[in-house]
Amino acid sequence: MLNFDAFDLKLDTDFIGRNFIYCDEIDSTNNYLMHTKIKNDQDGTVVFAERQLNGKGRKDRKWYSSKDLNLTFSILLKQGINDKNINIINLGTAVSIAMALENLYQLKINLKWPNDVLINDKKAAGILVESSSSGNKIDKLVIGVGLNVNQTSFQGTFNIPPTSVKLETGTEIDRERLLAEILNIFEEMLNRIEINPEDVLNDWRNRCRMIGERIYVTDGDLEISGIFDDIDEQGFIILKTDDKKRKKIHAGDVTLR
Repeated sequence: MLNFDAFDLKLDTDFIGRNFIYCDEIDSTNNYLMHTKIKNDQDGTVVFAERQLNGKGRKDRKWYSSKDLNLTFSILLKQGINDKNINIINLGTAVSIAMALENLYQLKINLKWPNDVLINDKKAAGILVESSSSGNKIDKLVIGVGLNVNQTSFQGTFNIPPTSVKLETGTEIDRERLLAEILNIFEEMLNRIEINPEDVLNDWRNRCRMIGERIYVTDGDLEISGIFDDIDEQGFIILKTDDKKRKKIHAGDVTLR
């Protein structure tokens, strides 16, 4: 069980995580924030679960996480959200996780578009961003994070081999310290996105080894290949195709072959 006192001592934010909802077991932290009427659903609310019965990733993929070993949580944002910064927040979340792991454990992190955090080319974390709108205005953004912390064995088949912070460091990880560090950096990241989003995008670029490589992007039955030239001002892929055209990619699974 998460030690709330130890976590609270290390949390140094103005609003992120100040309303903290702890669940021993829940369907999905994202579903909870997206679909449950919460009495106090203030900006920056964090829902944390020791076990998710229906944890999910992109495209309704399942996210399995052993109870009491990892960090599975979602963050609610209600202010300062628009169509142009949603994907920047997504990439900024990945950067926040990377910076926390680098700061605390001196790990070398590689970020894979659009939402994966890799250590030694193995997946340690995934991010799922969902939103709801009223008319043309986005009224809610939910950022879900699943980070393998102290889990050492994984069942199932994976596109990318899984790992955990414990496996990569060889030591038991203080989950309270790591969660607080992620949320502290995440709040700073939001401020940076408001002031200078390109600075955050550059942080992401510096941790993505795929840029400059030939990639394959699949979305359903569609597949396109080309050189991962860059990301644009909203964090979407600029793909240089074989006919030398530059194509913007908004969604899809990215692989190297």
